[in-house]
Amino acid sequence: MSLSSASSTLLRTCARQQLSTSRAAVTSCQQRRGVADAKASFESPFASANERGSTLKIPNFSKYQSSNAPRSNQVFSYFMAGTMGLATAVGAKATVQDFLVNMSASADVLAQAKVEIALGAIPEGKNVIIKWRGKPVFIRHRTQDEITEARETKWESLRDPQSDDERVQRPEWLVMLGVCTHLGCVPIGEAGDYGGWFCPCHGSHYDISGRIRKGPAPLNLEVPQYNFPEEEILVIG
Repeated sequence: MSLSSASSTLLRTCARQQLSTSRAAVTSCQQRRGVADAKASFESPFASANERGSTLKIPNFSKYQSSNAPRSNQVFSYFMAGTMGLATAVGAKATVQDFLVNMSASADVLAQAKVEIALGAIPEGKNVIIKWRGKPVFIRHRTQDEITEARETKWESLRDPQSDDERVQRPEWLVMLGVCTHLGCVPIGEAGDYGGWFCPCHGSHYDISGRIRKGPAPLNLEVPQYNFPEEEILVIG
């Protein structure tokens, strides 16, 4: 073999080796790029408009949204508030019903709300004090002179104007609550400047019809509800 032939053969062999090496390098680079792209695609499966260089544009629908549309959390809050309000109302109703049932008067209490008095045991010109609903009641068997005095009084000018006929059902029987209309003291009978009742607490004077005539009391002695079911029977209440 000549020297030129050997040189040509050596050059071709070197060229083939370099070409194979270049192809392998290119293939390896392409494989690494593919792996990197796959990794990047796996780590970020969704494109984001916030990434630098991203061309993705998300449309803005805020101008199409109603300003009166309730938010989901507000709807939930309203629902919870309504539920709690309903539960509170039901509980309050049951409580009030139980309270009213317990406070309703029994038959025994209603029976004690009325008091019956035998009038034959009260002599003329005398007072009797009984207890009715926890309060004293004055019963006066008035004389004819007392009746005349009560009727002749100029009641129109009194502090609490009231005629004697408005305060009695029978002229001889005067029935009143024994509670001073000033501060609730119990007046003394057959005392005072007008021959009726006198309150020693603050000096209120009542006449023989129980009308206020002098002192701080603003009103006449109160007349309770009563009736005469029989000639000699008085029922208060």
